[in-house]
Amino acid sequence: MTAAAAPTARPSPYFEERVLWVRHWTDSLFSFAVTRPDELRFRSGEFLMIGLPAEGGAKPIVRAYSVASPMWDEQLEFFSIKVPDGPLTSRLQHIKEGDTVLVGRKPTGTLVLDALTGGENLFLIGSGTGLAPWLSIVRDPETYQRFKRVFVVHSVRQVADLAYREFLEGGVHEDPLIGEEAKAALTYAPTVTREAFHTTGRVTDRIRSGAFFDDLRLERGFDPARDRVMLCGSMAMIKDVAALVETYGLTEGSNAEPAEYVLERAFVG
Repeated sequence: MTAAAAPTARPSPYFEERVLWVRHWTDSLFSFAVTRPDELRFRSGEFLMIGLPAEGGAKPIVRAYSVASPMWDEQLEFFSIKVPDGPLTSRLQHIKEGDTVLVGRKPTGTLVLDALTGGENLFLIGSGTGLAPWLSIVRDPETYQRFKRVFVVHSVRQVADLAYREFLEGGVHEDPLIGEEAKAALTYAPTVTREAFHTTGRVTDRIRSGAFFDDLRLERGFDPARDRVMLCGSMAMIKDVAALVETYGLTEGSNAEPAEYVLERAFVG
């Protein structure tokens, strides 16, 4: 009688990657990058599960994070809020170069160009850390192949919360892959809700008043024949803006059925 074969260990659902750098923008916002596994493939705009190794064999706590780096980059970049009592971010905000971060093996999400039909103008509307997927999409060559103009609309509470402002105002123009295309087609449109700034107010209010379009020197309103919209950020902002764009005749798309606008259902619920 032969001995039973030992059960095969199940592969971990996470890669263990090394932190390359960390940047703290404010007391509540930070970005970090980790090494990228050779076998990991994703589409710009997708998200991955991120966590930290657990102690004592406990199950790690993980959360969904949009990848802020484009699909061709050799590193994985993420943009995070700091939650003092958050199960993950209370620890994640203290990572430093050389530390280990868990990265999920299965990228997914609807904030991808594949979920949109063709158009002329692409509006990337985000609040807070909802800017992250736009940082990936604006560095993807396909974005400029598919759209004549790209608008990054970033809504925050304080001016200091405008992370990546310098990059989006000009640094992206130096990108060796898409710099020239971005210089010709990309417009950065920040807005601040609780502090003096050259554009102030909630995105929803600015769309209703027409200021949103006036500042961009566009005809007021979204046109389903021409305009495509992506939404990421707070649940309230996403739901309110989605309701607004639908009044203009835009319909929600998905990977299975591309349409005129998309939002990330995994974050909204």
